[in-house]
Amino acid sequence: MTTINWNIFQELQEKYGIDSLEWQDMILKELKKKMLETALEWELWYELWYKKWKRREWLKKEEKNYRNWYIKKKILSQDWEIEIKVPRDRNWEFEPEILPKRSKDISNWEQKIINMYWLWMSNSDIRAHFEEIYWVWVSESKITYITDKVFEEIEDWKNRPLDKVYPIIYLDCIHYKVREDGKIKNKACYIILWINSKWKKEILTIIIWENEWAKFWLWVINWLKQRWVEDILIASIDWLKWFPEAIRTVYPKVEIQLCIIHQIRNSTRYIWYKEIKEFSKDLKTVYKAIDEKTALENLEKMENKWWKSYWYVFKSWKDNWWELSTMFAYPEEIRKIIYTTNTIEWFNRWLRKYTKTKTIFPTDWALEKSIYLAMKNVTKRWTWKIANWWKIYSQLKIYFDDRF
Repeated sequence: MTTINWNIFQELQEKYGIDSLEWQDMILKELKKKMLETALEWELWYELWYKKWKRREWLKKEEKNYRNWYIKKKILSQDWEIEIKVPRDRNWEFEPEILPKRSKDISNWEQKIINMYWLWMSNSDIRAHFEEIYWVWVSESKITYITDKVFEEIEDWKNRPLDKVYPIIYLDCIHYKVREDGKIKNKACYIILWINSKWKKEILTIIIWENEWAKFWLWVINWLKQRWVEDILIASIDWLKWFPEAIRTVYPKVEIQLCIIHQIRNSTRYIWYKEIKEFSKDLKTVYKAIDEKTALENLEKMENKWWKSYWYVFKSWKDNWWELSTMFAYPEEIRKIIYTTNTIEWFNRWLRKYTKTKTIFPTDWALEKSIYLAMKNVTKRWTWKIANWWKIYSQLKIYFDDRF
């Protein structure tokens, strides 16, 4: 707490004999009341430019405007109804900004704090912002208390009913550092994004666990199974050892598409810079081929041309061709959606934008809270539907008639 709030806390202890945490709600209610009254006093001081119990004697008589006691007003927050004293002036010219006239709802305060938390501002930054803009001294413990209310919303979101069949999903991880048992550990956020029944992007779930391993992905997929998800038609994933096997263990009929963009990056990583332009041009004839047969023919031509210099590139393409060529079984509209994990990578980039100011999180809960609020901030932009969604729906209905 700040010094002012600590003094208020001590005053409440002496007044009510508070000696345990079970009085927390009453303490927070009184703190909110004191903070509001203090903020209104500062606003009136700014309006009149003189301190309490003093008058501006240097003004002309007709220009003078003085304090004129208080009026009582009942206001509503998200949790309580509070009665406060609002200072007033003699000429009724004082228009409070933090609590406008005829306004009784201050729940927007708490929403402002949560919105700032969306923007990955630290508790100390939020406290400083309120102190500078509103002249309100909000303690960092109070900010934590307000933002912790999000956990109820997170639990409701996690336990919401899921669909039985998911046509197209994307799976990926993003990593953060979390303090645990006095040590800094790397934690992975396992993210599943899907195209929902309204053909808009939506985050299916976010689970925080240890570093990205196939066995943890197996647990995540089993969690979907336990939540009554009966089938997944197509899964677009990145390059992680045993990842496809982990998904097929739970959903044997799923079609796996490895990210072509990841494969291209891996293929061109060690190409001589003078040959990379020509090599990339030849490689484009493989992944942009009209069908799988043409793609294999073009890959064979490339192999004959570049084998001596870059044989390891073609070994990678051949070893993973089964998952790389999944897209060739579908028409162009579906192929554009599944050939890469850029859809979920774009979401991860936005998360990194919000998290770049926080290098280490104190707990898994703090990370989960921050990720969820950032997710809400990012996904509110997802208002458009997938292009040509009605064609995609019709084609999936034909391809997976017995399952979709």
